[in-house]
Amino acid sequence: MLKISFILCCILPIILGVPFTKDEYELNESLHAAVDDFDDPFLQKTPTPNKLIQQAGYIAESHQVVTQDGYILQMYRVAGSPKYPKSDNKPVVLLQHGLLDTAASWVFPGPGKGFAYLLSDWGYDVWLGNTRGNRYSRNHKDLTISKKNYWKFSWHEMGIYDLPAMIDYALSHSKQEKIFYVGHSQGGTAFFVMASERPEYQQKIRASFNLAPAVFMSKAKNIFIRAFASHVNNLKMLTELIGKYEFKPSNKLVQHAAEKLCHDDALLQPFCKNIIFLVNGFDREEFNMTLLPTIGQYDPAGASTGQFIHYAQLTNSGKFCKYDYGLAENLKKYGKIHPPDYNLASIKTPVYLHYGSNDLMVDTEDLGQLYKLLPNAQKFLVPFKYFSHLDFLWGKHVDSWVYNKILSLMEHHK
Repeated sequence: MLKISFILCCILPIILGVPFTKDEYELNESLHAAVDDFDDPFLQKTPTPNKLIQQAGYIAESHQVVTQDGYILQMYRVAGSPKYPKSDNKPVVLLQHGLLDTAASWVFPGPGKGFAYLLSDWGYDVWLGNTRGNRYSRNHKDLTISKKNYWKFSWHEMGIYDLPAMIDYALSHSKQEKIFYVGHSQGGTAFFVMASERPEYQQKIRASFNLAPAVFMSKAKNIFIRAFASHVNNLKMLTELIGKYEFKPSNKLVQHAAEKLCHDDALLQPFCKNIIFLVNGFDREEFNMTLLPTIGQYDPAGASTGQFIHYAQLTNSGKFCKYDYGLAENLKKYGKIHPPDYNLASIKTPVYLHYGSNDLMVDTEDLGQLYKLLPNAQKFLVPFKYFSHLDFLWGKHVDSWVYNKILSLMEHHK
């Protein structure tokens, strides 16, 4: 009972951004409203990925992509670098972020470190995706984010709608027939959904590189996923009762706090570090602490509660399967009382799995289970025992230990 009370009173309000008194609720809504207000002066201080790319001296483009079910996604493109100017003959790469993240994570570490820049420097046409519901993809042809129906999705819909739309768009504009895919965490989840549910897209992928892909989750040690898994039915009911279907993006208060409290000389930086380590895995040696104030400007970037609930269901079931709506709804939707598994054995595309031994989200045993089911896969353990989940984006040596390996493999497939 104590555990449930702690989750409901402490953890859940922080994650959802939902206070439990009327006055607090109204204050919270006014703060979060600023996230969607383009004219907000504080948010104007935070450059978009497009602006970051331009400031770094690279050629940047911004594109909007409409999915089959009406969601409008923002894509960014690193179309050229000082070394390789824009052309229509370069191989195409799509970089896809993880849960509560955005395309910005591939660029704000800066040239020489951000993977988007490294790829561009090697002569690739780099596209950065933003999945539905994050701070850059919050529009729809018919729905608004204030409507419950807007948030009726998990990462399943990202796999069957978002990735196909972005792949088709990038290939069409770059005049190429195939693409390289790189997905971090949920970006890997969505890829395996797409490859199994939309098998025709396997023909459009040269190779898929998955960094800590969140697929099998039964061994995950992340405390938030574990909390959801233990009480997923209670939490699902609670979010429906209070009318909250969204995990809101960080508001200007959170961004300001990150900017002031998480820099290298701040007295409270250890608190910022511990929040990251609690979710990510403890890695004081490798995680780039200097990026903490910047990370707080972009993340958390928003998501649906369905994304978290779906992961919690995987943690409980030990399977990689579709969303569990309950016995009655499952019968209507799937024709059976349990949600069906995704058919991983049908994925013939070359797949490369990169993982760390200190990852609280993707355990080595879970990764091994995924590897065994894929007919055309290789796996690579990062050669540093403390390497953890977010180090795939912000590790000090991620370029040497991960990105250079991917670049070498891409050159082979190219």
